[in-house]
Amino acid sequence: MTNTKLEAAVKVEWQRANSAVADGDLGIAFAHLERAHILSQRLTLMHVRTHVAMFRIGWRRRDLHELLGQMARIVAATFFSRIWVPIGNTGGANVSAFRPMPVPDDLNAVLNEIV
Repeated sequence: MTNTKLEAAVKVEWQRANSAVADGDLGIAFAHLERAHILSQRLTLMHVRTHVAMFRIGWRRRDLHELLGQMARIVAATFFSRIWVPIGNTGGANVSAFRPMPVPDDLNAVLNEIV
């Protein structure tokens, strides 16, 4: 799989997140952003953009913990995406930014295509 195909998979999750926001379901929107995060971790700009979208959900929820967590993650994603990322990490402030996590099977199949 090329980066173009990986980018397309990230964009699908972003579109699903945007649809959920439009429907007023911020929980579903955030879940799609977590999936986008797993896919975008090695694509710096997309990784940063995913954290910015998570920040916006935190803003809409008035969730200070998420806002502060995303600010730190936006900076980290900007500088460390190409160096090291915790594989499978969902990117929300509810988990350690350093914790590797299991990758869902469907996303693992997408990621395995780029190896």
